Amino acid sequence: MKIEIMGYSGSGKSTLCRELAERYQLPALHLDQVQFLPNWEIRPEEEKRAQVAAFLDEHPKGWVIDGNYSKLSYERRNEEADRIVQLLFGRIRCLFRCVRRFRQYRGKSRPDMAEGCSEKLDREFVRWILWEGRSKTIRERYRKVREQYPEKVIVLKNQRQLDRYRKQLGLEG
Repeated sequence: MKIEIMGYSGSGKSTLCRELAERYQLPALHLDQVQFLPNWEIRPEEEKRAQVAAFLDEHPKGWVIDGNYSKLSYERRNEEADRIVQLLFGRIRCLFRCVRRFRQYRGKSRPDMAEGCSEKLDREFVRWILWEGRSKTIRERYRKVREQYPEKVIVLKNQRQLDRYRKQLGLEG
């Protein structure tokens, strides 16, 4: 089984990725770990592309990938995925979740982030959560995926829907 998780920052992509990888015993790839080097340095484009392509090639039978990054084998991930989960939570809910995450991981890297990238919640990231990460281009990209792959896209817009989905899959703990 191949599962792709995309959506807004703070919606729970990485947590769901870990849970699904554990549930189905599949390798997981957090695209934030591919994007960033220590101290929030951005990895060179060729390196990122090669890393994602290698992961996909090494795991032809199944994987779980979380993140958006449209330059990192995006079409291939969409095509190969058996299931595409879109976490499209509201702005304020995502901001609240990021504040909670910041409090939990302040001064250290969270498990789904590159080593050496201490959790941060600065003005730039808040602007991304509330506005820039929800641009017309990004919303359109999600819509196109829903249109192109209606049989395999699951859209979850709030915590109640996510909890219901998790329960259906036996992820409740």
